[in-house]
Amino acid sequence: MSGESDLRKLLSGMRPELNDGVYVFCTVPGSAVPAGTAPVATVLEPEGLTLVLRQEDADAAGLAYDYTAGWITLRIHSALDAVGLTAAFAAELGSNGLSCNVIAGYHHDHLFVAADRAAEAVTLLEGLATRSGQD
Repeated sequence: MSGESDLRKLLSGMRPELNDGVYVFCTVPGSAVPAGTAPVATVLEPEGLTLVLRQEDADAAGLAYDYTAGWITLRIHSALDAVGLTAAFAAELGSNGLSCNVIAGYHHDHLFVAADRAAEAVTLLEGLATRSGQD
């Protein structure tokens, strides 16, 4: 099942959805996920394993973090080789002073933005989608 690659269709149909909870980025040495945690994403780097997980899971496991995020899923199946989607939403968020950490899944793109501005980010992305459908 291939994803959408037409940028206009991707933007106009992205349907950003804010997931419940607050998420954090942690790192642990090696490559093992700590017992009792259920990361939504992991990235193995030479320096250790990055975990993206609920803040309460990190707290319970005693993991350190310094950034809390809201998790937004773009509810359109984007092709992994689609061009311009990340640039478009990053520009929209960036022009409003919002940083964005992006993880691409097979079916959807997942954006992690400052927790206290996550609802605002969804509104901005919905506006981008509306404008893209009108062009």
